[in-house]
Amino acid sequence: MTTPATAQLSASQQQILNHAAVNTDGKLVWFPETLKGGARKKVLDSLFNRALITTDGTHWFVAAEGYEALGIPRRAPITMAALETVIESAEASPAAKPRTRDNSKQAQVIAMLKRAEGATITQICEATGWQSHTVRGTFAGAFKKKLGLEITSSKSEGSERTYRITTN
Repeated sequence: MTTPATAQLSASQQQILNHAAVNTDGKLVWFPETLKGGARKKVLDSLFNRALITTDGTHWFVAAEGYEALGIPRRAPITMAALETVIESAEASPAAKPRTRDNSKQAQVIAMLKRAEGATITQICEATGWQSHTVRGTFAGAFKKKLGLEITSSKSEGSERTYRITTN
């Protein structure tokens, strides 16, 4: 079913916007093989002129109007209030209810990192069943890049490195 807004998009425009919205959190990184050079620039210019995409000076992103044109809800940015809600949910007996985003392993780890004493890689591995490289990858990818959290670490002599989420 096409809405009036999606009917105004060319097939290439719709493919580009849909891929970005669904696969890359709104960042335009994929284009059809047949769309190169000047043709790609024309499509991007058309989308930008219609306010369906925006730029940070380096990369292109789907704008709110682009999500609306596709009929796809836009993901809300993570706020500290939303993060606190997830942490509170994770701390309230996660074993008693089925796993959801609110009591996921990621929420558990965030709760551990928000504690005053923070958490070590070993503690997180024991709590989640993850291996240490998975924990470090989650810090770099999901927490720092995707959620924009600031993670600091400290190491006292004779102890393991401790990680914490610091609030800005």
